[in-house]
Amino acid sequence: MPRRRIGFWYRFAAVLCKPPLVVLIKRDWRGMENIPVEGGFITAVNHNSHVDPFAYAHYQYNTGRVPRFLAKAGLFRKGFVGAAMRGTGQIPVYRESTDALSAFRAAIDAVERGECVAFYPEGTLTRDPDGWPMTGKTGAARVALQTKCPVIPVAQWGANELLPPYAKKPNLLPRKTHHVLAGPPVDLSRFYDKEMSPDLLKEATEVIMAAITAQLEQIRGERAPEKPYDPREVRIAQRRRAAAKEKAQAQQEEGQGT
Repeated sequence: MPRRRIGFWYRFAAVLCKPPLVVLIKRDWRGMENIPVEGGFITAVNHNSHVDPFAYAHYQYNTGRVPRFLAKAGLFRKGFVGAAMRGTGQIPVYRESTDALSAFRAAIDAVERGECVAFYPEGTLTRDPDGWPMTGKTGAARVALQTKCPVIPVAQWGANELLPPYAKKPNLLPRKTHHVLAGPPVDLSRFYDKEMSPDLLKEATEVIMAAITAQLEQIRGERAPEKPYDPREVRIAQRRRAAAKEKAQAQQEEGQGT
């Protein structure tokens, strides 16, 4: 299937965004040969800065296969922002849907039209203390298994040095380098034509996240933690500690009362 033309709105956004990006960050971009020339595909990208969607979009734009990001469906109905979202071909996610696959129906349609759909599988900025990818959510795996499209793992590093996660002020000097490395497609063939159970989607997602992490290890020249940071496990552990603390305090107060 031929690739979709970039279009006016995307070119307009590039005119606005590329000059400051060129000024603020140097570029070490590799792996563009792994970006498919034709047909629909997914890029699965790590997320460690509020700046990195713009920096990564610059990389992807330069491949000629512009990324279509996922965003809340409500944004597509709001004035200029909605017009820009629709014009640049971004992908609405219908979170109110009771069917998990239907929530991503627009992403599936985009892939089947021959688009590049960009997923941030972590769903938010990484909370790993050292910036490694966290455990992922299953949206990318759902779309990939439904469409059997290529999934390209993309790791990036450097935008987080310009604007660290949750920081309010950028570190402009010295000028930072945005490193991007796109890898070969993730092999998900063993998951095809099977029921998309929670366990299967979790396993497929782990394969995707492991591929992204492997790319980031190459960029950083370091080994990632053996077990990815899991926000859910951390929250459970925090609740357990809080409950244990409350119980100990209650027992202490009860002992003092007697």
